[in-house]
Amino acid sequence: MSRTLWAVSDLHVRAPGNLDLVREHVRPANAGDWLIVAGDIAEDLPTIERTLGLLQSRFAQVIYTPGNHELYSRTSDTTHGRAKYDAVIAIAQRLGVLTPEDPFPMFAGHTVVPLFTLYDHSWRAPSMTPTAALAAAREKGIVLMDDLAIAPYEDVILWCRERLRYSVRRLASVKGPTILVNHWPLAREAMSNVRHREIGLWSGTRHTQEWPERYRARAVIYGHLHIPVEFSLGNVTHAEVSLGYPRERKVSLPPRLEKNLWPYPVLVEEVTA
Repeated sequence: MSRTLWAVSDLHVRAPGNLDLVREHVRPANAGDWLIVAGDIAEDLPTIERTLGLLQSRFAQVIYTPGNHELYSRTSDTTHGRAKYDAVIAIAQRLGVLTPEDPFPMFAGHTVVPLFTLYDHSWRAPSMTPTAALAAAREKGIVLMDDLAIAPYEDVILWCRERLRYSVRRLASVKGPTILVNHWPLAREAMSNVRHREIGLWSGTRHTQEWPERYRARAVIYGHLHIPVEFSLGNVTHAEVSLGYPRERKVSLPPRLEKNLWPYPVLVEEVTA
């Protein structure tokens, strides 16, 4: 008998048809299977809670890290920025779902490390300042909702720096091989298939580039880009495991379902009875 560590991201369950696909396909193959959810379930807390509750009821353990959509707020909302993150984490913990604020679990001899690192606009041309790079992106009509739904309530660059320091302190105590999980990619090479490179301004930070090798990762699991792909850097597999929006997953999902690659199988462990 075996058990599998599966991974998904960017479920966007309020998009038409996405929740039905989650209900149909995000299921364990065996009773001991675990599931990684690498962010972007939804924007509102009740939907996040219902979805995590559904998944936790199916899998032996769910490991979850929020994405940028979980942080989205309107002026009329009661929680914004860090308070919204704390509220999402509290929901997950109440359900028994593991988060970046919990002890790291072990699966098949690997420490599974959920991270929450955000971005700092450092994936830009070296000659440009963050302000200039953002201005150039806006001139091309490239602006993420983050600038309207996160940035007004939180200094994202400062928060990113704090999260990087927090993560490094925790990673320093980890021994042996790891599975690194983050909503945003850790390596800039993940941007190679993105049509508009300016999207990188909101997609990661140069400070995580060496983490997969430094922290002995067997795999890096991420989402955010809605471009499902698997590539290798050194000895590390990087896998983008998103479902994405309907227009995207209508193209990307069928071949993955046919090959049993969504949910994405990260690790398989043979278990003796």
